[in-house]
Amino acid sequence: MPFALNPAAVWPIVLLCLSNVFMTFAWYGHLKVKAAPLYLVVLASWAIAFFEYCLAVPANRIGHQVYSAAQLKTIQEVITLVIFAGFSVFFLKESLTWNHLIGFALIAAGAAFVFKG
Repeated sequence: MPFALNPAAVWPIVLLCLSNVFMTFAWYGHLKVKAAPLYLVVLASWAIAFFEYCLAVPANRIGHQVYSAAQLKTIQEVITLVIFAGFSVFFLKESLTWNHLIGFALIAAGAAFVFKG
C-alpha cells in the first residue's frame, strides 16, 4: 500500500487538524468575550480542551505506527499555525501581516528538516 494511502499515515493528520480546531478555540476563543470572568473562561477552555484531547491522543497513538514522536509533534505544530492563521483572520478579525506569513513560512521550512531522512 502506498505511504499516502496508509490509514496510519493519513488519520493522524485528519485527527490533529480536528483537535487543533478545538485547541485554538480553547486557547484563544475567549479573547472575543473579554467581559467574562477569568475562572469561567478557564472552565470553558478546559471543557473544550477535553474534546481536543479525545482527538489528539488517538492521533498520536495511531500516527506513531508510521511517524516518530518528533515528526508527530512537527505535524501538529504546522497544523496549529495554519489553523491559528485562519482563526485569527476569520474569528478574531485580526489581519496577518507579511511578517507573520514570513515567520510562519520559516517555521514550516524548519519543520521540513524533521522529515529529511
